[in-house]
Amino acid sequence: MGKNKLSKFADMKEYPHVFECPLYYKNEQPPFALRGHWQEEFFHNANPIVLELGCGKGEYTVGLAERYPDRNFIGVDIKGARMWSGATEALEKGLTNVAFLRTSIEGIDKFFLTGEVEQIWITFPDPQMKKYTKRLTSTPFLLRYSHILVPDGIVHLKTDSPFLYTYTDALLTKNHLPVEDNTTDLYKAEGCQSINEAAAIQTYYESQWLSRGMTIKYIRFRLPANPVLEEPDIEIPLDDYRSYGRTTRSGVASRPAAK
Repeated sequence: MGKNKLSKFADMKEYPHVFECPLYYKNEQPPFALRGHWQEEFFHNANPIVLELGCGKGEYTVGLAERYPDRNFIGVDIKGARMWSGATEALEKGLTNVAFLRTSIEGIDKFFLTGEVEQIWITFPDPQMKKYTKRLTSTPFLLRYSHILVPDGIVHLKTDSPFLYTYTDALLTKNHLPVEDNTTDLYKAEGCQSINEAAAIQTYYESQWLSRGMTIKYIRFRLPANPVLEEPDIEIPLDDYRSYGRTTRSGVASRPAAK
């Protein structure tokens, strides 16, 4: 591990708004101390909790927290060196409605009680084209989310991936889940508050994708309590471009972007 990463991990251990539990979900553990108590014991208010899953550098978590001071935001990711950027920015800006949780999203229900979360944002996740169980919008993950969301809680997906968008759209259609917004080109969509909200914050990599002429897809839907879900049985063309920061997409070789 490079010196820069070691320094970032050292910082994170001292940050009061960062909780590092990378292997928590894999072993039998006592209940996470803040599970069911995030509002009163950490945020010290009764404002709704919003998660960003796969938050990366935390740009979206911090951006949302700045725009909506009447909500509490928690960025979740397993990669602490990336998370350091958003965690540091939140600390420097004195944001009191931001926290970061370093853990696997597979164990998200170990950290929140039923109904403790109002909304979930999933921003530019790896589409995981080879294995559906790793996709953050697959039925196993939606079931996990249903365990922590309020009934009919909101899930937002923002993605550059045509594959993940098509898959998610098909899954929602098959299971008759209530879709409130759905667009294949977020920055040409008009008129809806949730679309405006999704377009208001633009990450660094998102701006790079847009500069390459790619479109950003967005879906907002509601997730009922205890849903019975089935996977869609469709063939989906694989993404054929190289995403920033990845030499391949989910282990599937892809051709370089045209110069």
